[in-house]
Amino acid sequence: MRTFTVDLWEGWQYRGNLGDGFRPSMDAYLLKSETPRPAALILPGSGYLRCSPREAETLAVRFNAEGFHAFILWYSCEPRRHPVPILDCARALTLIRELSTEWTLNSGRIVLMGFSAGGHLALSTLLFASRDFAASPGINPLCTSAQALVLCYPVITSGEFANRASFNRLLGEELDPDLLTLLSLENQISGNLPPVFLWHTYTDQSVPVENSLLLAGALRRAGIPLEMHIFPEGKHGMSLAIAETSAGDSGFINPHVAQWFPLCVNWLKLRRWKE
Repeated sequence: MRTFTVDLWEGWQYRGNLGDGFRPSMDAYLLKSETPRPAALILPGSGYLRCSPREAETLAVRFNAEGFHAFILWYSCEPRRHPVPILDCARALTLIRELSTEWTLNSGRIVLMGFSAGGHLALSTLLFASRDFAASPGINPLCTSAQALVLCYPVITSGEFANRASFNRLLGEELDPDLLTLLSLENQISGNLPPVFLWHTYTDQSVPVENSLLLAGALRRAGIPLEMHIFPEGKHGMSLAIAETSAGDSGFINPHVAQWFPLCVNWLKLRRWKE
């Protein structure tokens, strides 16, 4: 396996540059392979405050074990605002496809996975790919799609069941009501999305399960294939729900919830993602 880090915007203008030295980056975990492999781009969460390491490398290693190349996107968070995170994600997808031959990667088998606010970002990137605010030098709009979308306890709605802190960080304290409505993603679903794997815990107090329920209803109405799992117990941010991703907090360990990753891999296999 080969691992390295890519400066997302090297050679291009980074629109989130605030002079503080931060640069969004992407960690690559590439398998040694003579045939092109599928790939997973992982977007950690943490409410657009930061990118949680608990939802990063261990996921990449698990995908490697299943035969996938894996990438972790360390995208722009507060104090950077919308649409900078979307630009980061679109740039990452562009890079993955542009370098697919060099990286022995099947550009027609890319899964986009997001946790919490990372789920909001993953879905936003696909939904708004054709919007003017999602365009920037360094982004090829023909390269910003995915063939499967995995959303883990995602932030979806800016309405009654919103995680308000995520939207405050993404948009700033003086919220533009029209933009807030636009970014309530359950109202933006179209038939152009790839199949979705979605999971949440019923007892999530930070991002209520209604976020996933609202999304599931919208996907159903749009005719998007969906596999959905609601686990009865578990707090927000369960990640893989195993000791390795618990950061020493036993509340993040739950063998029942931990079934989501094997279920996800089986779902991908059914879609002929894994040889």
